[in-house]
Amino acid sequence: MLVLSFIREHQDRVIAGLKTRNYPDEELAIVDRIIALDDQRKATQKQLDDLLAEGKQLSKQIGALYKSGQRAEGDQLKAKVAEAKAASGQLQEQLQSVKAELEQTLLALPNVAHPSVPAGNTDEDNEVYQDWTEAFPELPASALPHWELAKKYQIFDLELGTKLTGSGFPLYRGKGAKLQRALINFFLDEAHAAGYEEIIPPHLVNADSARGTGQLPDKEGQMYHVTLDELYLIPTAEVPITNMYRGDILAEGDFPIKLCGYTPCFRREAGSYGAHVRGLNRVHQFDKVEIVQIEHPDRSYDTLQAMLQHVEGLLQKLELPYRILRLCGGDLGHTSALTFDFEVYSLAQKRWLEVSSVSNFETYQSNRMKLRYRGADKKTHLAHTLNGSALALARIMASLLENHQTPEGIRIPAALQAYTRFELLN
Repeated sequence: MLVLSFIREHQDRVIAGLKTRNYPDEELAIVDRIIALDDQRKATQKQLDDLLAEGKQLSKQIGALYKSGQRAEGDQLKAKVAEAKAASGQLQEQLQSVKAELEQTLLALPNVAHPSVPAGNTDEDNEVYQDWTEAFPELPASALPHWELAKKYQIFDLELGTKLTGSGFPLYRGKGAKLQRALINFFLDEAHAAGYEEIIPPHLVNADSARGTGQLPDKEGQMYHVTLDELYLIPTAEVPITNMYRGDILAEGDFPIKLCGYTPCFRREAGSYGAHVRGLNRVHQFDKVEIVQIEHPDRSYDTLQAMLQHVEGLLQKLELPYRILRLCGGDLGHTSALTFDFEVYSLAQKRWLEVSSVSNFETYQSNRMKLRYRGADKKTHLAHTLNGSALALARIMASLLENHQTPEGIRIPAALQAYTRFELLN
């Protein structure tokens, strides 16, 4: 959520950011609406404060009049106090209504896009930030997509997952389960080596946590909602891990805060049909290791670059062809100021698969969560929050199976062999 003072002081920049996100001209009035609501809030608050102060002063006078025997005059003022009390009650209702509308309108306003975000409407307009320059390795003529390899080598079973739960819930088995566990441990160990503290968070969160990182109200329809308990299954470990510091005031010496966590992730994404969503290309439950940083605003973009390098190193060790995209305004997430996507090329499917998003949210999440730090000036300021997939397992699994297939089986990259304890999955 954007800071009100920022919207007032940088109205032109906010509008320019909305245009980068392809907001229609008629919807740009949301900025004026927010300022008007804030003016109304301030005016109503002043009326209420003045009325309460007047009532307090009258109450003092009433006591003095009664003590001096001027009961009639005291009764008159008492009637005025009753009128002021009734009027203040109405003003308090108006104030709460204006505050609620202002908050909902602020929640609907996305983050301001970073100046480097390119213009564009869809993912086809994303900018290639770093392209794969080497020749793609060649696959055998008998190469198969990962869903066929899964059947051939009994790696995962989509039909059993459907039987147990429903479409989009794969079941891993045998060496496939071991490979999945190996990837998780590899990613966690790499994060630990990079200085991240490992967290095992709850897999369900309350509405305050979901709202703090921006899942509510923007992505409510994509989350699994446990209505009886008013809890939500997490779509990513970002939600519980970042919310660990909701409402806290940090010291400058606490930065950087580097956290990572492995969790299953649950997303009620609308299913489409075709080869591009077959197998593990799009599922409702998948495993992911997430890296999160809470950083001083002066250093957050250097931190973003370091996080990109971390994810890049993982893909290099997995020996997978990848590229990095800078998301355009039309593809940028609601809460993000700048996002880079990593895509791995699937040689069997002959298409790029997104396997990671690394984002800087600046103060958008921290303002929702009231996550602050006390600066050298002794004042509190909002921290910057960042997160990235390091990595999402479903499509990484698909990419590994397809890109490392041989006539003898699936070759395991050297970096994973200490975890799998086998060199070939067959």
